[in-house]
Amino acid sequence: MRIVIAGGHGQIALRLERLLAARGDEVAGIIRKAEQADDLRTAGAEPVVLDLESASVEEVAERLEGADAAVFAAGAGPGSGAARKDTVDKAAAVLFADAAVRAGVRRFVVVSSMGADPHHEGDEIFDVYQRAKGEADAYVRSLDGLDWTILRPGALTDDAGTGLVRLEAHTGRGPVPRDDVAAVLAELVDTPATNGLTLELISGSTPVSVAVKSVAGN
Repeated sequence: MRIVIAGGHGQIALRLERLLAARGDEVAGIIRKAEQADDLRTAGAEPVVLDLESASVEEVAERLEGADAAVFAAGAGPGSGAARKDTVDKAAAVLFADAAVRAGVRRFVVVSSMGADPHHEGDEIFDVYQRAKGEADAYVRSLDGLDWTILRPGALTDDAGTGLVRLEAHTGRGPVPRDDVAAVLAELVDTPATNGLTLELISGSTPVSVAVKSVAGN
């Protein structure tokens, strides 16, 4: 498969790129800064320099041409203000989804956030973030041109992955290593039977491949 990842230099994205490249997939990561390119090459991915906050749908669609799947893993990051929650966590996700439709890339996986809700109330930065992610998710769900799966991990940690997770429509809150989030994403990309599902993810007791096959059967 050829898989294009938005937010290619993110902590989850770099892990995902390594996993996909190791299994023989062709991976491209969209990055904002050219100096990030070597990190992607080390992970086995082709760096594509493009700023999703200023690019047009046509420009993004051009980078998606010929891909079998697209993964939105971009984020403004914890140090960013409210404005960038809107321009990255929401607007860039909408742009990437529209571009995937235009390029004919049906398989579309989103890294969202547990608790994302377009009607989330409050004015704190995290409130704005949850609302932006929720609005982006709702937009992706509205597109008939995508076979989408939305993944909502719990509290992200840098602990070593265990390969054991709980993946369900509703898990309740809990932590999950970024390693395991990447492992689940790699399986989801390759499991189109999860189309139309919004899934929560935390650490658990089920091997990743079994967990994905289980939800795909529902």
